Amino acid sequence: MTTLDIDNINVSAFDPMPSPEEILAQLPLSPNAARMILRSREVLRNILDRKDRRLFVVVGPCSIHDPVAGLDYAHRLRALAAEVSETLYLVMRVYFEKPRTTTGWKGYINDPDMDDSFHVDRGMHKAREFLLQLAELGLPAGTEALDPISPQYLGDLISWTAIGARTSESQTHREMSSGLSTPVGFKNGTNGDVGIAVNAILSASRPHSFLGINDQGHTAIVRTRGNRYGHLVLRGGDGRPNYDTVSVQIAEQVLAKAGLPANIVVDCSHANSYKKHEWQPLVMSDVVNQVRLGNQSLVGMMIESNIVAGNQAIPEDLSQLRYGCSVTDSCIDWDTTERMIRDAAQLLREVLPARAG
Repeated sequence: MTTLDIDNINVSAFDPMPSPEEILAQLPLSPNAARMILRSREVLRNILDRKDRRLFVVVGPCSIHDPVAGLDYAHRLRALAAEVSETLYLVMRVYFEKPRTTTGWKGYINDPDMDDSFHVDRGMHKAREFLLQLAELGLPAGTEALDPISPQYLGDLISWTAIGARTSESQTHREMSSGLSTPVGFKNGTNGDVGIAVNAILSASRPHSFLGINDQGHTAIVRTRGNRYGHLVLRGGDGRPNYDTVSVQIAEQVLAKAGLPANIVVDCSHANSYKKHEWQPLVMSDVVNQVRLGNQSLVGMMIESNIVAGNQAIPEDLSQLRYGCSVTDSCIDWDTTERMIRDAAQLLREVLPARAG
């Protein structure tokens, strides 16, 4: 009997992957882009610390599958961000990895050609290329950290990170978050349990040591300092929303009991809108109204938005894909996005300066 008879019996291949150092050398971060990313992270930290009284909004496609349409969206968002900058700080949602309950397209990094060819090396290269374009445009990017190795390739280009409902309970993702350079929003569990996210925030705030890779792609013991900018993201659960005044107050009490700052972001999509993209404006309107009525804990919102409303299945002939339309969750269209954000900025303009610091 050989080792091959015992180990890796369900592994068909180990294909080589360029190291983070190699990909970063091919696609380096310019000084101007680096300054923008550092500045955007500082803005987000200041919002969480109440030094900046604006709200931040993570808005963009459910997932990136077409970089041309993605960049088109980014240019539109950059112009809107400048327009509402006194009240709202806009971060583009740039999701390259998609968690799956069973099966389905796993995202641009995993399968950039959308044909089950799984050219992960090319996907990582193209993902970094897209993020560099956003950084040069002056637009901060927010993403979901799903694969624990990806931040070594892309982390220098990210301003805000989410840990999803399926992974907030994962020790691997809590440890990884403790070393991330960005503020991290932890979503409540898929069943709506806020305690899962609160425990994740506490865990990520502490130092950890765990197995990972270094810039050279070698296995390493990663030792972290802890990330004190973890915060709660309410996304509903078990088919029920949790953005209402009572749910927000309950979340505030859970955070207070854990000794954590009352920093809450509301995801206007998922269970909070019963997965109906056209209901996202109703959720955002309610959140804005809570802030206008004196709520002090709501610091941000998330919106799933694209150029075209709805979503589409991935066809065998990719030339049949509708431009600017999601291939994952349904999104609101650009016109609705503009209206939502402009309305929110107008309604909050006179309220936010008087908010407690």
